[in-house]
Amino acid sequence: MSAAPLVGYSSSGSEDEAGAGAGAGPGAGGCGRAQSPLPSQRLPVPDSVLHMFLDTEEEPVDDPEKHGGRVRTFPHERGNWATHVYVPYETREEFLDLLDVLLPHAQTYVPRLVQMEAFHLSLSQSVVLRHHWILPFVQALKDRMASFQRTFIGLEVTSGHNQFLDLVSEVDRVMEEFDLTTFYQAPSFHISLAWCVDDAHLQLEGQCLQELQNIVDEFEDSEMVLRAHAEQVRCKSGNKFFSMPLM
Repeated sequence: MSAAPLVGYSSSGSEDEAGAGAGAGPGAGGCGRAQSPLPSQRLPVPDSVLHMFLDTEEEPVDDPEKHGGRVRTFPHERGNWATHVYVPYETREEFLDLLDVLLPHAQTYVPRLVQMEAFHLSLSQSVVLRHHWILPFVQALKDRMASFQRTFIGLEVTSGHNQFLDLVSEVDRVMEEFDLTTFYQAPSFHISLAWCVDDAHLQLEGQCLQELQNIVDEFEDSEMVLRAHAEQVRCKSGNKFFSMPLM
């Protein structure tokens, strides 16, 4: 596999009394009186308890400052879980060495570029699942992923493209079962290295991308550095992660 090409791409109380008195009936031997039970009392509920849950129904506020300026692609709703299917990319020291060269060079064109916290190759768009759909959705994915073999990935896939299309086809079938959005038509599989707020593709296109490509091509053993085993597919739904091994 040749070194992968670089590309730019533009979630109060009351009392109740109960008592009964009974006299002996005519002819009864002796006079007996049933004792009234002690009155029962319901204690008032403290104000601190009455008010302790008043704030739990407030909708959370989406603060982009907590996410590096990123904004949700769809509004938060209680019970909805943002879900994404992808192949994780486990980095090696050599890959990070290459990134340490690429990112500063790209930042000379777009200074606000930030390195990705984790690296992956997407097999789906971000979709919304209701909480009770998560486990059936994941099980459907596992059933679809059960027969796939391993392949290889780079920054932009130059080998194994057809195998990834097959994976996407199976993920799309699960999406359709749950009436969710399928993946893009004719996708270009890639691993994002950095991101920034707003559209900066015009600054990156042309000379910048060509210079970055030259860095990759000239990097020692770049072909091996950019090769990795795709051993599993993951599904992230809210704060839950599910893994499906590729056989």
